[in-house]
Amino acid sequence: MDKYYILILGWVAVMGILSIMISMKRVEMVCGKEEYRWKPVWAVVTVVPLIWMCSLRGGIMDTGAYLEGFKDMPGAFSGIASYMGTVKKDKGFYFISAVIKCIVGNNSVVYLFIIAVLQAGMLFYVYRKYSSRYLVSFFLFLASTDYISWMFNGMRQFLAVTITFIGIKFILDKKYVKAIILILIASLMHQSALLMIPFIFIVQGKAWNKKTLLFILAVIAVVASVGQFTNVLDSMLAETQYKNVVSDWLSWEDNGTNVLRVLVYAVPTILSLIGLKYIRNADNPVINLSVNMSIVSVGFYVVSMFTSGIFIGRLPIYFSLYSYILLPWEIDNMFTKRSARLVYIITVCAYLVFYYYQMHFAWNFI
Repeated sequence: MDKYYILILGWVAVMGILSIMISMKRVEMVCGKEEYRWKPVWAVVTVVPLIWMCSLRGGIMDTGAYLEGFKDMPGAFSGIASYMGTVKKDKGFYFISAVIKCIVGNNSVVYLFIIAVLQAGMLFYVYRKYSSRYLVSFFLFLASTDYISWMFNGMRQFLAVTITFIGIKFILDKKYVKAIILILIASLMHQSALLMIPFIFIVQGKAWNKKTLLFILAVIAVVASVGQFTNVLDSMLAETQYKNVVSDWLSWEDNGTNVLRVLVYAVPTILSLIGLKYIRNADNPVINLSVNMSIVSVGFYVVSMFTSGIFIGRLPIYFSLYSYILLPWEIDNMFTKRSARLVYIITVCAYLVFYYYQMHFAWNFI
């Protein structure tokens, strides 16, 4: 797989060159305004190599455990009911997996392919529709190594994440009942999705509003009293499937999320504060939402630095995906055209350095 970790980034460059040579965009209505967006066929072509990589990744990271579980699932529909009786948590994911097993048999490549199609389909549907620069959003998702952390590793939770992500339209339109129903469906894949329910209200409104400032104060309070926070969290989770979370991260001596990763994810949030006047003047509902989601993601990452990277550090993904919509918009709208080109070059280089650091030094994949 080593060479493919490099080639997937090269594919982004290929699509970038093709987008200059071929007309890949069309005019669409987004939040009541006409915007240029990638044509669906080219958006799909862009993401196909990623799905292919996910399908052929073998037993890397947590995938081995998922494939072992897949082998133990029944091969006939008649066995699903009894199998589901043995499943203790996240039954929706295991039900879908069992149905796939009954259809494709023991073909684990096809199984991983179907899960990847579901995840990538929902993720890049949102980016194609709401990102002003679809290819940049795709690059950021890759270069941040999120595709490894989630599509290769935490795929059960990421399926839940992408289901909540396609609810962006419901959040923007303030159709809370539909948004909550979607979150409840996502929670059948991974119960952590329930965390999204209060935040669909918190992130409403202008960027950097009073609700997000209160959230920041709450983060500061948690960091200032980590010991009390872990005790409260332990009590709150006592009757849930996460009842051993606090004891596990303490026994594993989990030192929290790497500060470099937190800084990388914080860049769009910091830029949004620096260029707040541009965001306020544009008053773009997608960008307002993305800013507030980005603030929440950084807040959770900061808490995870002082608590657990393995457990608390897995929560920001519900919010950080919005940052890949936010960052290209910030570069295009907060800088002159000439300066934006330079900022894009710096951004690409910085993310490539982070990618190499994570893939070579942290994970030893390349």
